[in-house]
Amino acid sequence: MIDLRSDTLTVPDEGMRQAMATAMVGDDVYSEDPTVLTLQDRVAAMFGKEAALFVPSGTQGNQICIALHASTGEEVIAERSAHIFHYENAATSVIARAQIHALDSEYGAMLLEDVISAIRPSAYYYPRTALIAVENTHNRHGGTVLSMSYLRNLREIASQSGLPMHCDGARIWNAMVATGTLASEYGALFDTMSVCLSKGLGAPIGSLILGSRDMIERARRWRKMLGGGMRQVGILAAAGLYALDVNLPKLAADHQRARDLAEELATIGGVELQLERVKTNVVAFRVPSFTDAEFVSTCHAKGLRIAPIKPGTMRAVFYHQVSDADRSRAAEIIREVVEER
Repeated sequence: MIDLRSDTLTVPDEGMRQAMATAMVGDDVYSEDPTVLTLQDRVAAMFGKEAALFVPSGTQGNQICIALHASTGEEVIAERSAHIFHYENAATSVIARAQIHALDSEYGAMLLEDVISAIRPSAYYYPRTALIAVENTHNRHGGTVLSMSYLRNLREIASQSGLPMHCDGARIWNAMVATGTLASEYGALFDTMSVCLSKGLGAPIGSLILGSRDMIERARRWRKMLGGGMRQVGILAAAGLYALDVNLPKLAADHQRARDLAEELATIGGVELQLERVKTNVVAFRVPSFTDAEFVSTCHAKGLRIAPIKPGTMRAVFYHQVSDADRSRAAEIIREVVEER
């Protein structure tokens, strides 16, 4: 079975399992796990940040970061298809007790003039704008990448308005590889970031929060409050270190396989996609003659697992355990399904 539903489907290979089995560990609630400390220091240095904190999930990482900036009765500006708006169970309204002011976009980049308009006046009867949040790469827009020129312009708007910026960088590694941008260049633009280890990098669990030393100390309190304080977590941190060394260099191959699949799908009558969106490891496409459920079940019967990214749009996601042969067979299955309709 070929499974392209998500890059979270990676499983530890033998090298990663060995790294986990031999990891030096301590009690991370006491900040005494040496492998966690090594991972946190390494990733903070990569992004040019003072400190980092290991958290169990990207959702917890994002929500802690939002809570560092926003609180009761305040507002977060974010793109309407953002992960923090769609897939995190309205956690912003529960944890930070703030709301999201969602703005439309075509490719994941909110129009700068819309952002400016969304920043609330200071009148007491408006919620206070507390944060601008972006997602890079953008999941529901098909793995699209926010350009550095766009992010610098957005940073300028935020700075002029006295607002912090947060990046949901669940797939920031893919953005780095696709554009050749250094992690430190992204880090310089954001007050906080959340970066994921368990998607294309292939670690089984974990994300990291990045920010100033003071913010990370505050984040540690939030992590404990939310039940994210773990003990001998160096076993997981070792997987993250291995992923940075071994799997990060493989992302370019994931991107190429995604592009190859997209180009093959573009030749199939009845499949609709926008090749210009395929920048990283995600291929979003439409098959209007099928319902989502019909397409998913028919592909599954032929040996391909796939899922909708949003109603009417399928998503194929590549990761290092999907081969060229898998990619070719996936294209064949989709062609068969569509042409047999």
